Amino acid sequence: MRTPHNERLSPDIAEAPKARKASEPERRCILTGKTDSRDALVRLAASPSGLVLPDAQEKAPGRGAWVCSSRTAIEEALANGKLKAGLSRAFKTGELEIPENLPEKIEGALTRVFLDRLGLEMRVGALILGTQRIAETARAGGVALLLHASDASEDGRKKLDQAWRVGRDAEGSGQRGWTLPLDRDALSVALGRDNVVHLGLTHDASAARVLKPLMRLEHYLGRDIPEEFGRATARAGDDTND
Repeated sequence: MRTPHNERLSPDIAEAPKARKASEPERRCILTGKTDSRDALVRLAASPSGLVLPDAQEKAPGRGAWVCSSRTAIEEALANGKLKAGLSRAFKTGELEIPENLPEKIEGALTRVFLDRLGLEMRVGALILGTQRIAETARAGGVALLLHASDASEDGRKKLDQAWRVGRDAEGSGQRGWTLPLDRDALSVALGRDNVVHLGLTHDASAARVLKPLMRLEHYLGRDIPEEFGRATARAGDDTND
């Protein structure tokens, strides 16, 4: 049995999400009425002229409106007028301009936040690239989170997934790295490197910081989130702060 250099983001140490702290900020979705952590919702902001735009970094001044729905649901709400009604109630004005491509803009904003997070982790040395380097580090137990581009070959994914399982003492578990909703071209441009197909996060805290915006993006796209990653992110909690 290997002695890991840090705790793993894995199901065996994350059996259940932590209880939400009373002080953890919550927001209500303007479309569903459901209340959840702000980390699970997307903020929309209105400019002084009434233009509604995504505020994925949650830094725009003034009142915000929060949505927890997928892109498909927001497209439907935009088409049937429910989104405008909800925004009018949230901003307390009907003088709003809602772009027809708002769902696309939200996806773009969430994608940028995720890619920016990857860039930050690479700059501090917590993100490694290159199939050979990732495989060697993974087998030694040094990869906390393994990511694949959407167009990565099945053979390439399988080889690194196997190395990752070996380093996590999880042979036979079937655990796999996360296949991203972005291809190698998008990842390469964002990170300023050639042919970025696979990525490895070497620290649990860095992995949790990356998982937070990734899960928000995946939820918006309506894609399934692997259960073990959801539990791990819930467990990480306060460790995701910069």
